[in-house]
Amino acid sequence: MKKIEAIIKPFKLDEVKDALHEVGIQGITVTEAKGFGRQKGHTELYRGAEYVVDFLPKMKIEVVLDDALVERAIEAIRQAAATGRIGDGKIFVINIEEVVRIRTGERGLDAI
Repeated sequence: MKKIEAIIKPFKLDEVKDALHEVGIQGITVTEAKGFGRQKGHTELYRGAEYVVDFLPKMKIEVVLDDALVERAIEAIRQAAATGRIGDGKIFVINIEEVVRIRTGERGLDAI
């Protein structure tokens, strides 16, 4: 099993969610996040004063899935989240040793 964590632009969330659904992913967790990479924020003007926005709004998507679906899920996220501009985000793939469904006690792939 693997866990995919993807950091994407907020306005791309619906497209990524739909793309994952088409691949066969049933459940995702979404968290609002703030951060920056190479773009290092930007400067804005508010009431005549200039200030730096260091942390940009992002969305963090987490999905735990069977190894067989990983490459299709990565490609679905990459295609749906891409704008071609800086700050499109990152995808991380992490090994998962065990999953336990709290309600039933099911383990492994049955618990996903």
